[in-house]
Amino acid sequence: MAPLPPKRRSELRAEAHKLSPVVLIGDKGLTDEVLAEIDRSLKAHELIKVRASSGERDARDVWLETICDRLQAHAVQQIGKVFVIYREKPEEPVEAKSPKAEDKRRPRGGLTERGREAQRARDAEKQKLRDIEDMKRKGKIGRGPRAAVAAEPGGKLRADEDGGDARATGSARPRSRTPSPRPASEPRRRRPRTSR
Repeated sequence: MAPLPPKRRSELRAEAHKLSPVVLIGDKGLTDEVLAEIDRSLKAHELIKVRASSGERDARDVWLETICDRLQAHAVQQIGKVFVIYREKPEEPVEAKSPKAEDKRRPRGGLTERGREAQRARDAEKQKLRDIEDMKRKGKIGRGPRAAVAAEPGGKLRADEDGGDARATGSARPRSRTPSPRPASEPRRRRPRTSR
């Protein structure tokens, strides 16, 4: 196996800096189960850290060489009891999809019953707003907050005696006759402008 170029090794060390160890070599040493776990981690991540919990320096060096030889991986770095190991993922062959497999999938955008009900409610609300706008354009109702109440199915329309706006009766509240709390002679106060 060809060794890693120095530039690639440097890039991998930088990437491994933020990683945490994913495999721990315990007191029993480098067993087949530990090697299998390292192999699974390399298949999933390509670049991993392995921590040796105990062992002398010479034993750790042997473990690192054994891991690299048996798993066809590269030793990127060893700092104390932590090994950084890299193995590139093999390219997976692209399989041709059979037409039967595509037919089994659920169509995208398919709505559930609850989704259909919500869609119908949204459509009904949009239609209601369009109807109100049409009535305003044709002059059947006035333009104000009470006009929307008058356009509702339960509201009734009544024209003013002088031929003005149509007014809502029934569900609409009559306008309050109480004066505003501010005297009519007092000018309206403005908020001071602030620079941005």
